[in-house]
Formats: sequence, C-alpha cells, structure tokens
Amino acid sequence: MSDPGAVLADLRAESEELDALVAELPAGRWAAPTPADGWTIAHQIAHLAWTDRQALLSATDPEAFLRAAREALGSPLTFVDEAAEAGAQVPPGELLAGWRAGREVLLRSLADRPAGEKLPWFGPPMSVASMATGRLMETWAHGQDVADTLGVTRTPTARLRHIARIGVRARNFSYAAHQLTPPDEEFRVELRAPDGTLWEYGPPAAGQRVTGEALEFCLLVTQRAHRADLPSLRAEGADAQRWLEIAQAFAGPPGKGRAPTGKAATS
Repeated sequence: MSDPGAVLADLRAESEELDALVAELPAGRWAAPTPADGWTIAHQIAHLAWTDRQALLSATDPEAFLRAAREALGSPLTFVDEAAEAGAQVPPGELLAGWRAGREVLLRSLADRPAGEKLPWFGPPMSVASMATGRLMETWAHGQDVADTLGVTRTPTARLRHIARIGVRARNFSYAAHQLTPPDEEFRVELRAPDGTLWEYGPPAAGQRVTGEALEFCLLVTQRAHRADLPSLRAEGADAQRWLEIAQAFAGPPGKGRAPTGKAATS
C-alpha cells in the first residue's frame, strides 16, 4: 500500500480484464440486467466511469471536488444510482470509449501526485495509494457483477490482496454502518491466497478469528456473494461471527447484498 506505482499497475490490469469482458459485446447486451437491482451492464461501466471522473477531479482540483461532493451528498441515498442511470443512457460504444479515456487520464494523474498527498473523497481523505486501491476494489466488484451476468468465471489473482486488506481495515466501519459498537479486541484474519500462500492480519493469538479463501472473503466484503455460498469462510468467536454477517469494504450505507443461491461462489 505504500507504493502507489504497484497499486496503479494492478488497477490498470484489473481495468483491462473487465474491459476485455465488455469490449466485444453487441450493443443489445449492454442492457442485460446484472445482479445489482436496476443496474444493467451499462450501469456498471457508467458507474466506474463516473467514479473515475470524481477521483480525477479530487486529484486535480480538490476545491471543485469538494463542491461537487457536497452537492452529491445532499442526496446520499440516490446520487450513485442517478449518476449510473445518466451514464447508462450513453450509447455503448461512446460509454466504453469514455471509460477507457477517463481511467487512463486518472492513472497518469495519480502517478504524478506525491505519494503522501491526501486527496479529498466522499469519506475521509485518502492517500494516492488508497485512492488507487479503492478504484481497484470497485473495478473488481463491479466486474464481478458483469462476469456473473455473462456467465464468465474469472481466475483469481494476487490483486485480491488489495481488496482483502480494505475488507479487514473496514471492520469497525462495518459495525458503525449498522449502528453497532465495534469490539475493542483486534481479530485475527488468515486468508488463503490464489497461489496458496497465506495472507495474515491481526495478532496471531487473538481469540476472535476468521479464516478461509481470499476470494471468498473478497466476495463477502464487497457483498457479491451471500455468506451461505462461501463455504471456506469460518469464524471463531461471537464477534467474528457477527462481523461476517455485516462486513462491507465500501463506503456508504449497508447494501442489500446477494441472496443465497445454494451454490459455491466462484470468480
């Protein structure tokens, strides 16, 4: 996380993987409904393009971003859907070209910012690396919606480590989003990476523990799969169990999540 260049390279790779899923889609397929209520594939890409534009504005004109953020937060429960709906009305070819151009400008802009600079956002200000990590998390999560719609199984990569780290660090926010008091005790989290290595967070001797596949943890904290469909995830301790019921890696109010399917989730 301290090396913005490495995160930006992973963000580029994640974006290109999603781009490959939609690049050759017939125009009519962009209207296919995704697992997100009311959102088509076009909405998913439009949302990413809009958020990239907000991130670029934050990096290049913080005062203008803060004005735009205040206006957007005047409708906190609707501004994201409204922006996605507006973008989804753009013809698919134009929408795709705009997303490509916008994300390239954002990558270059973030690469040019001082690593320690704090950029304003809809929540707390973020470093360049954190901004890039947030964009990667969103790109992966919305890419999962597109992949599910198209019936595509994606191969998990080491890029999941960014999402897993956000999910762990957002533990207390997850409680607060549900008007709950976070536990004082740190949790131990052990996740099996796609290459078989172990990603470890928190004190080794912690009494509250979460273990499982990194992919399944990432699907859980981005609310792209119901916990019942994530068989590897295990919680030891009542607080850890509760966390897995409310975990979210994204800012804003709690999402609806996904209904259980009775099948193990894949990516």
